[in-house]
Amino acid sequence: MDPAHGVAAFPKSLKASLLVAAVLLFALLIVNQPLQTASAPQGIVSYQLAGTADQAHAIFRSWGSEGVAWAKVSLWLDFLFIPAYMLALIHLTRHFTRDRPGIRERVGARWVRALFATAGLSDGAENILLLNNFNPPTDEVSLSATLCALIKFTALTLGIAGLVIIRASRRHPLAHH
Repeated sequence: MDPAHGVAAFPKSLKASLLVAAVLLFALLIVNQPLQTASAPQGIVSYQLAGTADQAHAIFRSWGSEGVAWAKVSLWLDFLFIPAYMLALIHLTRHFTRDRPGIRERVGARWVRALFATAGLSDGAENILLLNNFNPPTDEVSLSATLCALIKFTALTLGIAGLVIIRASRRHPLAHH
């Protein structure tokens, strides 16, 4: 592999932010394992998308008190993951546009960064809502958390698609610095 390509060509700040985000993602995946039940096949994501109090209650019953405790750990750990993934994705956007001086690329990168910021803000709001929806869950808070989750997932999906487009539109490979 040419050293000018691949991970070796990434700036140290990008490598560090990607590593921190990956470690936190791995921790979240481990914490999510005991949360996967028949009522919550996707673990904490099922709770994020439970749009009603009845759905949230069913998930809590399937988790039991130990599972609810793990869900709270997951939500608090996610507060660390949010700035980590936002920073990693913003660094990655900057890396992919550093040799792209065109106005279209700069405007596109601004939109991509705004989408990642929107995802992070929605994720934070969602976590606050979910932490306040344990005793007892309500339809209003459940629906609000679900809407925040949908905004987060949509913004992340569109932002990552934007990154792919930015990367694919490159006329010349990144110069090694």
